[in-house]
Amino acid sequence: MTGQPPSSSDSLPGSVGQDLVTALTGRTLSAPEFQQLAEVPPETQWFANIDNPNTRRAYRDDLDGFIRFTGIQTPAEFRQITRSHILAWRAELETQNLASSTVRRKLAALSSLYDYLCNQNAVTHNPVKGVKRPRVESQVGVTPALTNPQARNLLDAPPSDTLKGKRDRAILSVLLHHGLRREEVTRLKVKDFAQADRGGPRMRVWGKGGKVRYLPVHTNTLKLVTAYLEAAGHKEQACYWLFQSVSHHHAANPNCGMTPGAVYSEVVKKYMLPLGITGENLGPHALRATAATCALENRADIAKVQEWLGHSNINTTRVYDRRVTRAPDSPTFKVAY
Repeated sequence: MTGQPPSSSDSLPGSVGQDLVTALTGRTLSAPEFQQLAEVPPETQWFANIDNPNTRRAYRDDLDGFIRFTGIQTPAEFRQITRSHILAWRAELETQNLASSTVRRKLAALSSLYDYLCNQNAVTHNPVKGVKRPRVESQVGVTPALTNPQARNLLDAPPSDTLKGKRDRAILSVLLHHGLRREEVTRLKVKDFAQADRGGPRMRVWGKGGKVRYLPVHTNTLKLVTAYLEAAGHKEQACYWLFQSVSHHHAANPNCGMTPGAVYSEVVKKYMLPLGITGENLGPHALRATAATCALENRADIAKVQEWLGHSNINTTRVYDRRVTRAPDSPTFKVAY
């Protein structure tokens, strides 16, 4: 015993101490970069941790509105917000005749930020908590569902003798036979489609929050997608996007996938309008509601439909159930005198 206290590296077992010293001398971040990251405000950290681009866009818009209303200019001013500021903002939102669900989402975005600030000890409490939010009837969705004849007409609408027509038939079949979100359709790669399985070909779907689900492929969809891939010429390119932009599909840019906006405007709305399928909220999400309703009408178990759609909560699945809106099922038509 020498009486000498061990050094920090000597106090660690084996070569761990030396490894740490080596790591310090071989750091990737420069000292200024390290300090800069250490000083990133928690408000910025919260936003950077949101993975879903649609959620990021919505939350950015919601918080921009709150920042403009309150006049916040620095992250530190978020910590001076009180419940009175939140109540005043809610009152301002109510004067804009926004949907109740929109006001609730905006308040939820702000509450999510303050929950994070609380966890980081940046604020003592969440000023949004306790602020009443507009009531939304969770069992009544705003997205309509098509009738069965409308769905059949839509599936047959694209021409079957052109590359774009073959692609659009395949996309509509994926939407109406599998209930995918339009973002999920655009994330499909060739290797995700018709994977071999003992129960038949299945499709790997990348959903919200990075969640993956596997869906059996409908026979009509399998036929239509196969025909499209053969015509498009990228059937053997496993890592290519499944559905390609026809206008950009050429040798110089052979892997140009579609955007969610293109699925909405160039496919769904393009064929709905000539069929006279018009109205509020009629788009790709209406096809998702149509698929869910049709499955439930044909006695699919609602828990299975929940899993099929990729919902975390079964109450969300119930919103897509349009069976309750069928007039003949109403007690009105059960009354007889």
